[in-house]
Amino acid sequence: MNQRIGMVTGGNRGIGLEICRQLAGLGIKIILTARSSPAGEAATAELRAKGLDILFHQLDVTDGDSVGRLVRTIDQDIGRLDILVNNAGIYIDRGISPLDLDLDLVRQTMETNVYGPLRLSQMVIPLMRRNRYGRIVNISSQMASLNDMGGRALAYRISKTALNAVTRILADEVHTDNILVNAVDPGWVRSDMGGPAASRSLAEGADTATWLATLPDDGPTGGYFRDRRARPW
Repeated sequence: MNQRIGMVTGGNRGIGLEICRQLAGLGIKIILTARSSPAGEAATAELRAKGLDILFHQLDVTDGDSVGRLVRTIDQDIGRLDILVNNAGIYIDRGISPLDLDLDLVRQTMETNVYGPLRLSQMVIPLMRRNRYGRIVNISSQMASLNDMGGRALAYRISKTALNAVTRILADEVHTDNILVNAVDPGWVRSDMGGPAASRSLAEGADTATWLATLPDDGPTGGYFRDRRARPW
């Protein structure tokens, strides 16, 4: 079997960087992407120093031209993409009441957390279909679950709930192409977003994403998982 090729967005730090580390540790060639070239290059150098097969490409998931350039480069230079982990995300309305929330913050959040993953998925699925193999993993949140929905952070919450819906819809669209699409709730993780008081390590937060990115052909699709177990929508 040819070496699998994976791409992780927002891979320069936190859960994204740990997913890159875990997947590359399994022998997968990883394209680490980040909006900041210096940050992405530094993270790539860190992983390559450990002997991992990592490439860096700059990517702004909110910029259609940026996404198009990267996907064309992958097609021309590598010819395939097997795994996409949509990890890049923002949380810019922390603690704000929905009654006081500026709608511009909602729009910005949706651009990054929903439209970015959707745009990337639309563009890479043809590459996956070509080889009849694909795994798409959307990094969601415990705050996305309607079953457990609370107050505050409306923009972030609805963006991740919408990402869960995108997951279900895309999974149904490509289920006959051996492309599995799933969402992950990594839990409250000690990262720049989660903060130092969070209860889970980066390794714990990244584990389920790594598992879903490497599922066998008869693995689940259209699911929402935490700790490798389905959780309530």
